[in-house]
Amino acid sequence: MPVTARRINNRNWMIWLTIFALFCAAVYVLRSVLLPFVAGIIIGYLLDPWASKFEKWGMNRTWATVLVMFLVILVLVPALIALFSIIDSQVGHFVRVVPEYLSSFSKKIEPVIVGLQERFPGLEPEKIREYIHGNMANTLKLAGNVFRKLVTSGFALVNILSLLLITPVVAFYMLRDWDTFVQKVDSLLPKQSKRSIERQAREIDRILASFIRGQLSVCVLLGTFYALGLYFVGLDLGVLVGFIAGVISFIPYVGSIFGFVVSLAIAFAQFDSLVPILQVVAVFMVGQFIEGNFLTPNLVGDSIGLHPVWVMFALLAGGVLLGFLGLMIAVPVAAIIGVLVRHAIINYKHSSLYKDS
Repeated sequence: MPVTARRINNRNWMIWLTIFALFCAAVYVLRSVLLPFVAGIIIGYLLDPWASKFEKWGMNRTWATVLVMFLVILVLVPALIALFSIIDSQVGHFVRVVPEYLSSFSKKIEPVIVGLQERFPGLEPEKIREYIHGNMANTLKLAGNVFRKLVTSGFALVNILSLLLITPVVAFYMLRDWDTFVQKVDSLLPKQSKRSIERQAREIDRILASFIRGQLSVCVLLGTFYALGLYFVGLDLGVLVGFIAGVISFIPYVGSIFGFVVSLAIAFAQFDSLVPILQVVAVFMVGQFIEGNFLTPNLVGDSIGLHPVWVMFALLAGGVLLGFLGLMIAVPVAAIIGVLVRHAIINYKHSSLYKDS
């Protein structure tokens, strides 16, 4: 490569790196106000295929957007009202019976303490009981503090109002002007690299469509299954725990493990017989079977190119750096980085640096 061309190429890389660094700095500085806008953009991206389908049927893009938003609100609002009413009643009941559950748990753990004392005579039962009761109290206190922190920080009143008021507006305009936005971005691409960038953008879109839209469907269906299953078993907080387990199942293994452990602990404290506990276990076993054999293969697919470890790392890093906003953009950013890295490796293998010539 001539010296002049190499200098131009290096200068272009420096310009792009500077733009990227400034963009990351802006996101970090403005992270507290970006949540409703990012949520609106994601909703617009998720609903774009439906609006495009109505548009192909001859409907104006604006009216197609209005129809899609109306259908989403028509389905989502009653479902959320019903869900929150059930959760509210279950939480109220659970708070009332917590002392009974603690007493029941203490009685059920007593034979274990006696067995430990018989096997290890040097152990002091009172210290074991104090340790267990202390940990249970600390766990409840920690759960209360975490809930209070969520209410006062991530889901504060201002954030909730901004999500309710700003997100639908952003989603509407993004959905209506999505094609125009894509065309404007396409017109700004550097002509020399335009074909390569478009090829990478199509791959990123394929991965995001497969993962985000598919995984969202899996989370909703799995959360609904767990919630209904635990509700019919009669587990207190079953709807809340089951729905949360399904919603966070986009984090590999975390959702199912969280739901199983919490549900089993509540069932152990609530029920006196073994049958309901086994029913709780059966709900999660059937849920995992359905997810692994039907939901994920059909809705997400196996060729999205996102390794579970990479997804977990991206979510953890995003949550640490940007909080809830980071969790929302972690997977899209991970997908983009994955595509760029794969193309960089391909270019490297075709370069003189790799071939040593």
